Amino acid sequence: MAVYSIKELPPKPLIVGTQSRFIHTNNMTLGYWEFEPGVALPEHAHPHEQVSHIISGAFEFTIDNEVTKLNPGDIAVIPPNAVHSGRALTQCTIIDVFHPVREDFR
Repeated sequence: MAVYSIKELPPKPLIVGTQSRFIHTNNMTLGYWEFEPGVALPEHAHPHEQVSHIISGAFEFTIDNEVTKLNPGDIAVIPPNAVHSGRALTQCTIIDVFHPVREDFR
């Protein structure tokens, strides 16, 4: 059994204004993101299915041109290849799960 502490995982500098940390298994990637207020997630798409869980703060997601404000406890399911973007409305923490593994995040 593997056990991790988020604080002990090395941060990856993917987007200015965020701290991101990742755990990769054989079949999925878990991402732990901390966003500063106002930070934008650029529009993009990828072949991975993604589930995003807002842990704290407020985040505005645009998924296939549909805009939704997410609050703590809200979960967005993003299908493979769906065009999406976002913006941190406040300081926020988000957990993302991707299937299959995000090799580009290793």
